Amino acid sequence: MAFDPTALAILGGAIGLAGGMAGSSIGVGIAASAGAGTLAEEPGQFRNVILLSSLPMTQTFYALIVLILIITTVVPKIAGMPDPGGSGLAVLGCGIFVASTEGFSAAYQGVICASGISLLPKTKGKLLTTTMILAVLVELWGILGIVFSVLTLSLLGLF
Repeated sequence: MAFDPTALAILGGAIGLAGGMAGSSIGVGIAASAGAGTLAEEPGQFRNVILLSSLPMTQTFYALIVLILIITTVVPKIAGMPDPGGSGLAVLGCGIFVASTEGFSAAYQGVICASGISLLPKTKGKLLTTTMILAVLVELWGILGIVFSVLTLSLLGLF
């Protein structure tokens, strides 16, 4: 049974988005869980807890951008490729790559944010900037995930 290359490409984009959403959900859940404990100890840290807890959500947007690029730019070009089946599989592989980079990046960003959140009361909120900088280091992998996927699609002649 042959698979439609367009369907494979869209499936790849959907898998990428699902991975980003799953990772963001896990990351926000981990960070917000730490935030609940911090707010019980010091309610004045609410703004900082919300800020740090929301950081892992960005990977969902990166994965959504990849899905939109696949649907609007890649899918119309697949039929004209010399090997459309191979191109569909390549886009599926790209989607799996995006799912893993965005998912892991968001989940581990949540772990970093949770550590910072749990220390906010002890440092009177002075750890906010440092925690954000450390979280941005993990964010870089999510950004590289979208950059490498667009580069791959471009090298395949699909973007």
